[in-house]
Amino acid sequence: MDFIENRLSLRLFGEAAIEKIHKSALEILSGTGVKFEAPEARAILVKAGAKEDAQGVVRIPKEMVETALSQTRSSVTLYNIAGEAKVFLEGDNTYFDPGSSALLMLEADGITTHPALAADLVDIVRLTEQLEALSVQSTSISPEDVPQEIVDCYRAYLLLRHGTKPMLSGAFSVPGVQYIHDLTAAATGDSALSERPRVIMDICPSPPLKWAELACHNIIDCAKLGMPIEFISVPMPGACSPATLAGSVLVHTAEALSGVVLAQLVKPGAPVIYGGAPMHFDMATMNTCLSSPEVTLMLLGYSQMGKFYGLPTHTYAALSDSKVNDPQAGAESMMGGLAAALGGVNMVSGPGLLEFARIVSLEKLVIDNDICNQILRIKRGIDVSDETLASAMIAAQGPGGDYISQSHTAKWFRKETCFLSPAWSRQSRGNWLDDGARQMQERAAERVKTLMAKTPARQEFAGAKALDKAMLEIMKVNGIERLPIQPE
Repeated sequence: MDFIENRLSLRLFGEAAIEKIHKSALEILSGTGVKFEAPEARAILVKAGAKEDAQGVVRIPKEMVETALSQTRSSVTLYNIAGEAKVFLEGDNTYFDPGSSALLMLEADGITTHPALAADLVDIVRLTEQLEALSVQSTSISPEDVPQEIVDCYRAYLLLRHGTKPMLSGAFSVPGVQYIHDLTAAATGDSALSERPRVIMDICPSPPLKWAELACHNIIDCAKLGMPIEFISVPMPGACSPATLAGSVLVHTAEALSGVVLAQLVKPGAPVIYGGAPMHFDMATMNTCLSSPEVTLMLLGYSQMGKFYGLPTHTYAALSDSKVNDPQAGAESMMGGLAAALGGVNMVSGPGLLEFARIVSLEKLVIDNDICNQILRIKRGIDVSDETLASAMIAAQGPGGDYISQSHTAKWFRKETCFLSPAWSRQSRGNWLDDGARQMQERAAERVKTLMAKTPARQEFAGAKALDKAMLEIMKVNGIERLPIQPE
């Protein structure tokens, strides 16, 4: 662990390891190749100098990779609905957002679940608006009560209609990218979304070394529209990648670089983010875990490769494979989230997620907001200056001195301290017992109620009517008359 300007920083690989992984990835891309299932994507690559075989496998020469990397941007700035720059994905900055695409919701009792619905997504958005450590909204669930042909753009509509923060989304259909772009344009009234992007689009390969037809079209469409692309490679040691962590990072590197090449060929300078969702394939239970020491090491490894390529980075962390908000959930969320932040990962998705990313818990969102605040405080490190050292005051006070009444204390204790919400207990045992001896799940549920009461049920803003009109038009094109939460 290094100290850089008194801020904590964590790096896994040395220069020799990075160079070895990079060289090996180039050899895989030029020798083994990557399968692109969309003919349009293969045609773009072949026209630029790649070689295609009869199975749709494309071999990408080293020079094409190097050219693509030279065209990428080292930073991506995200804007809120009002057009204000809020998130700067660059350097070692770290931001958090709720995890994506869960299928179930954990209820306030901490045990019962129900299928995720559109109303649940609105609750997640409204709550996230109040959570200061979560700088970005996300399409956290896949609502069961929404027609599948428009579920991707309807999720984005709900985020735009009920939230104000920058957002992270993804398309499950070929028209989905254009729909999400058009909804965002309507909501913001901004004719230059490529200059002031409000949404990052997640796009996943199909490991190992394959891009499905839908993913290819999504990459092409996002690049054309200037929408930031977050590549989410999913190494899974022993299942979708080698059992060794180094081999899994190598597969991730080759997949991510192949996506970068396609995006830059479509539009040089297209904003891309080097992301991923590493998983641990548990041979004992046959489950795919998103929180483990192995996952933590992989995210540190591939994010360091992203930094080597000069790209903004992303990972899934600050989440848990536990079924409930228990000690396992807290330990796993802190382990992955802290490692990601100290590793300088720019965008961390995962708060609120449980059970292999299948469940969202509003109570966990509240708990994780405090975890993320603590992580960011640790990452900030210690400011060393004449004023913070306070040597003159120490000398003046001498042995047995009084610090609590000093103006220096009044000035600095809020700046230095990470304050936690009432979901956390720092009471004495006596006060805790008097308060009903409530467990964290109960306290977090009460906190959810308090925050939700502060949030309007529906945001009103200048572009609301245009957004509703755009969503109604998409419904008409797809032959859908009504949705669970109907645009006005």
